[in-house]
Amino acid sequence: MDIWSSNLGYPRMGAKRELKKALEGYWQRKVSQEELENTALMLQRQNWQTQKEAGIDFIPVGDFSLYDHMLDMAVMLGLIPARFRKDGLKADLDTYFTMARGAKDIPPLEMTKWFDTNYHYLVPELDTKPSLLVNWALEKSKLAKELGINPKPVLVGPYTFLKLSKEAGVSRKEILSDLLSVYKEILNQLAKEGIEWVQMDEPALVLDMEEEEIKQVEDIYKQLSTLGLNIVLQTYFGGVSFYERVVSLPVQAIGLDFVRTEENLENLKKFGFPQDKILGIGLVNGRNVWRTDIKKAFNLAKEIIETAKPKGVFIQPSCSLLHLPVTVSLETQLPEEIRNILAFAQERLAEVALLTKALKEDQLSPDAFTHEVEVHALPEVKERVKKLKEEDFRRVDPYEVRVQRQQAVLNLPLFPTTTIGSFPQTKDVRQMRAKFRRGEISEAEYEQFIREKMAFCIGVQEGLGLDVLVHGEFERSDMVEYFAQKMTGFIVTKHGWVQSYGSRCVRPPIIYADVSRPAPMTVKEITYAQSLTKKPVKGMLTGPVTILNWSFVREDIPRSEVAYQIALALRDEVLDLEKAGIKIIQIDEPAVREGLPLKKKDRPAYLDWAVKAFRLTHAKVKAETQIHTHMCYAEFQDIIEAIDAMDADVISIECSRSQGDIISSFEEYHYKKGIGLGVYDIHSPRVPSVEEMLAILRRCLKVLSPKQLWVNPDCGLKTRQWEEVIPSLQNMVTAAKKLREEIGSRT
Repeated sequence: MDIWSSNLGYPRMGAKRELKKALEGYWQRKVSQEELENTALMLQRQNWQTQKEAGIDFIPVGDFSLYDHMLDMAVMLGLIPARFRKDGLKADLDTYFTMARGAKDIPPLEMTKWFDTNYHYLVPELDTKPSLLVNWALEKSKLAKELGINPKPVLVGPYTFLKLSKEAGVSRKEILSDLLSVYKEILNQLAKEGIEWVQMDEPALVLDMEEEEIKQVEDIYKQLSTLGLNIVLQTYFGGVSFYERVVSLPVQAIGLDFVRTEENLENLKKFGFPQDKILGIGLVNGRNVWRTDIKKAFNLAKEIIETAKPKGVFIQPSCSLLHLPVTVSLETQLPEEIRNILAFAQERLAEVALLTKALKEDQLSPDAFTHEVEVHALPEVKERVKKLKEEDFRRVDPYEVRVQRQQAVLNLPLFPTTTIGSFPQTKDVRQMRAKFRRGEISEAEYEQFIREKMAFCIGVQEGLGLDVLVHGEFERSDMVEYFAQKMTGFIVTKHGWVQSYGSRCVRPPIIYADVSRPAPMTVKEITYAQSLTKKPVKGMLTGPVTILNWSFVREDIPRSEVAYQIALALRDEVLDLEKAGIKIIQIDEPAVREGLPLKKKDRPAYLDWAVKAFRLTHAKVKAETQIHTHMCYAEFQDIIEAIDAMDADVISIECSRSQGDIISSFEEYHYKKGIGLGVYDIHSPRVPSVEEMLAILRRCLKVLSPKQLWVNPDCGLKTRQWEEVIPSLQNMVTAAKKLREEIGSRT
């Protein structure tokens, strides 16, 4: 039996975020198209060479993207919506980035989370017949072959592409036949180029599926199986539905994730595996950073091979390495005992190669040992979690009582306006933070700079006429990292960047030990900002589930226990803010939906502890203290009851890119609490008009009571420029005022 090493995808940004800098320079017209393309080419070559030198036999091409792989696939298939086709059907960069980011009068594609990850993809819109516009898979394969790389082109499979697309005048059923014709054309061109293997990514096969859907998948691959090249049908993020029928599809290889779940292994033991197919064994974790237990992985692989008896085996990560930083080798400031137990993307390649070699030789090298992490336990933290009772998760007064008391204190108008939290982190902010970190300025100098920024931000908000203000978050590099740096149990990297969307990167902290809050984290900044104005200033915190889901988490205790540890630390902060006179506290939870298990049967358990973790943060505040939370880019119909159960007084949600479609979640569910609608898309540089915002708000008022409605952007303003933010917020305030004039007399 043949055994090969294979990879599914690699980080795009570069070890030092070279692509991010080139992209943002291009958008600011400081970098030419040629310079951007050269940077992209350089990074792709580096990625291929790194994988080749690591000993990877099957190297993916086409996994690289200038913005997003779903956007790339939509452009390749000619599925460019009408509003982007004013100058004809083109695959030029202007069209590509307008689809991603919008333009003055052209809203961008919607954006949402890629399954249960923190990566955001752009949602293709089906409004036209597909046609092959450009075959980037072929172009990149030719380039790789010139460099001596044996390429394995990666395509988003037809089923997943359609499943994640939005019907915009053309249904999925209508488009399927034409779509498959274009896929056939792409594959035929690759076959003519001599490509042996194509990786067809079908992660949607791990979702709950109906009989009609698996029949569609069977028909798709029956049609694609006659084209003279080998297809590896790659799944990840969980166990496949309809296992027996998926592994029986007419393809040459099936890739399964054996890290995220035991479901695939259980089905393999129960139903077997076709002996005329190659099995892709996802053995090393593509979504967490702890070094693989090589002995355990080796034994698991042997068990799988002995059970499946496949034609051959690909040893590979559980999913694309897109979700990991590039390399641990850059983290020279980390303690050696921590660095030795971490594995980022480059280190995962070495693990794959090591396991492949061991399995070929049927023995494990003596030096393939596993470093164990020494967990620093805090008995007092464990004791707090152990002593939790039901009343710790429940506010004393019901919402109906709280809202009356809060309004008596706050005296807010109808349709109160606010923002989500952050304001533009301009170059001077980033430079001063860097100087402070390098010790070039004193703590007092840095704090004075931050105070000046806060004062300016409060002044801008008062000038715009916003009703509830924020301090601007100028002291925070990232909404999770900031809190990780102030709590025990976390490690923050220097170069551990992971792509979130487009050029946006985050550095997920690493939770390696028990979590606690040694001292107040935000009280000084929030109370200073509040001292500058008579209007309420929100305390701004990141919630426990988001901190958990946006970190790399220890694996020796349940995730629920880690969430409760974080929640208790945040509860201490909430109570300190309340004691300091802060009347509104926002505890952001954008990642609650993201952490929702992909299979419905697994969701109740997750939602139970996720909701309880959030409630634990605020259950002890007075009725007069108003609790807000923020969520973005999520399918709320899946968790609307859980959102209600979180018992926040006001939630703010994304509403701009979907043009108010998200409000349909509330049409059947009678939600009584306050709702802040994101009427301004902060991920696009365009300034939306008053009428655009009013259209969304009016639609929402068909479902919600005027007394429920808050008006705000859909997310923080950190990545935008002041010249975009000020007119957008001015239009937002104007829209709220017009709505008050229209509706105020009728309420």
